[in-house]
Amino acid sequence: MTSESSVLLFFIDGLGIGTRGPQNPLDNLDASIYLPLAVFQGEAPASFLDGIVVPTDASLGVEGRPQSASGQTTILTGVNAPQAIGYHKQGFPNKALLEIIESHSIFKQLRTAGVEPITFANAYTSWFFNERPRWISATTAAVEAAALSFRTIADLKNGAAIFMDYSNRNLIERGEDVEERTESEAANVLARVTAEHRFTLYEYFITDKVGHAQDMPLAKKVLSSLALFIRELLQKVDLERTTVILTSDHGNIEDLSSRNHTLHAVPTIVWGAQRERIAARVQTLADITPAIVALLTEKQSTNELSTN
Repeated sequence: MTSESSVLLFFIDGLGIGTRGPQNPLDNLDASIYLPLAVFQGEAPASFLDGIVVPTDASLGVEGRPQSASGQTTILTGVNAPQAIGYHKQGFPNKALLEIIESHSIFKQLRTAGVEPITFANAYTSWFFNERPRWISATTAAVEAAALSFRTIADLKNGAAIFMDYSNRNLIERGEDVEERTESEAANVLARVTAEHRFTLYEYFITDKVGHAQDMPLAKKVLSSLALFIRELLQKVDLERTTVILTSDHGNIEDLSSRNHTLHAVPTIVWGAQRERIAARVQTLADITPAIVALLTEKQSTNELSTN
């Protein structure tokens, strides 16, 4: 465990700031179930552990609905990817986006600056390593750009990794020999990984899949579980040392009246001792990587000066 300051970037695919109404699964009479995700347009958000909610521009000055490939590239590099390629790119990154990630990956920026250790907490199945051809997500490309090791199902079994479906139910359905995890058990694992690294990324994308399916009962189930997972995680992470940043690439699940992504701003929620500093820097998705790099490299420089 490192005693230096650290950052956990918790990425949720397809979560925007919606309006109240029957189309929004977060609009529930018992809002505490959905804390801290219960954020609505025009309303002051209910606070959880002094988190600061920043409505964040996902459109980035480019016409059209924000999409995953370009939004995630922007989050993970600090480059306005839709502006760079001229449109919002859905699905997986194309060659132009992969080139941006290769040059500007947050992992690569931090590693070049000497910020270590850093990691992607998600576990990969054997399919990823063995199947060809394979599609490369923005997060995968960002990890590869810095030549970092990928965590595996073996790591997950050893309590050193967490799957994108933190409950492991998806893995069990695939036939993997793993045990189901509660929200609290999964939070223990991610908190432990976070404590051992200066920078940790965790990615969750079931929200986007459920949004496209327009499945209200499932959306409520997924969001209530995800909110509980986040609450458990925040109570297990040392917030005096770790800044937790939750963000998304575009809206979707907050409006099930349509299968499409929304034009809504997304919530960037920041917890920890440096929350005000980070929140003050974020206006668009392109601000997230620069804010993280500035925070961690400043601490790095300070530490270096103090030892000379």
